[in-house]
Amino acid sequence: MPKTTFDTERIFDDEQFATSGIFDSDRMKVVCGYFEPGQFIPVHAPSSDVMIHIKSGTGIVREGSTDHEVSPGDIVVVPAETDRGIKADDDTRLEALLVTAPPPTDEEHAPVRKGLKNDEFDPQ
Repeated sequence: MPKTTFDTERIFDDEQFATSGIFDSDRMKVVCGYFEPGQFIPVHAPSSDVMIHIKSGTGIVREGSTDHEVSPGDIVVVPAETDRGIKADDDTRLEALLVTAPPPTDEEHAPVRKGLKNDEFDPQ
């Protein structure tokens, strides 16, 4: 992947959070995540570590049973098999860089699909 920027990759979706894939291998996945106000990635606990760097906006990042309030410049790292989710505050867009290692499987994202379908941040 050549050099890129959040501005170049930026995509928003009125229905749910959007991502732009930057890099994907069997060892690591890198995406830019774009959230309209109130949008989220539902809580799930895949067998991968994740690093989330907030570029703009505010919201929360769930790490286990802790909700971290996040703003530009913040970094949250969540270890594998720990509940995690991201939610933009209701009054602002949120942009974040997400790095997972190794990439989660399709099966591990079942709670994400369920949460989006039911409009639930924490579908458990």
